[in-house]
Amino acid sequence: MKILKNISIWRIFAYFIIYSFIGYIIETLFGIATKGIWESRQSFLYGPFCGIYGTGAVIIIIFSKYFDKNKFTLFIGGLLLGAITEYIISFLIEVIMNITWWDYSEYILNINGRICLLYSIFWGFLTPFFIKTINVKVDKVLLKIKERISIKVLKSIVLSIIIFFIIDCILTCYAQKQFINRMIVEKNIEIDNIEEVREEYNNTYNNEKLSKLILKFWNDKKMIKTFPNMKIKDKYKNIIYLDSLLSEITPYYFKVFNK
Repeated sequence: MKILKNISIWRIFAYFIIYSFIGYIIETLFGIATKGIWESRQSFLYGPFCGIYGTGAVIIIIFSKYFDKNKFTLFIGGLLLGAITEYIISFLIEVIMNITWWDYSEYILNINGRICLLYSIFWGFLTPFFIKTINVKVDKVLLKIKERISIKVLKSIVLSIIIFFIIDCILTCYAQKQFINRMIVEKNIEIDNIEEVREEYNNTYNNEKLSKLILKFWNDKKMIKTFPNMKIKDKYKNIIYLDSLLSEITPYYFKVFNK
């Protein structure tokens, strides 16, 4: 199945998997370098993947043909695509989950804290290098793998990982939603739709079997360890880091060095 000329849906899936994993490695190393701790930087409950990297990479690869005239057009295209991708993902996650994944409110020239000029420029500078160098090398690796392993086996591997992604994503969304509701109600966080959240909380945690299931697999420790930088906005637009509400839980695996 082709979604664009010379790019199959299977290759797009492969790109998403590869760059999501690379993103996880980059984020983990960045956390160690800047904070001196090894903490979870994954987007999902169980897989070592950072989905924003995979999504951004796939979008740039798909649409780069429209601005791949020279490095300057790639810079402009990457800047715009990166900003649009970040804004849409941030908006959807906040509206659906009440979660703030990142906040650029303290940066100059930001839009609703979702995007800012600095990081958009970063996307712009990254795109020419990504398209002309990184993705070329990834394509060569994929070609070598394709020569050594049958297409049928490769498709089965990719499909299996994508199915795992989908299940992991569904579980993650559900667990995060329940955790956020739990924090809002039990920690008395004032948000705009507090009555709706309280109703959802009561419906869930008044169900003994469901409540036990959630607290067994997705308790506070599991959620903070997996998503240590999770934060929400209250109705006054204040950013609240959830690990600060659970100070008894160490929000990282271990300290590599003192900052």
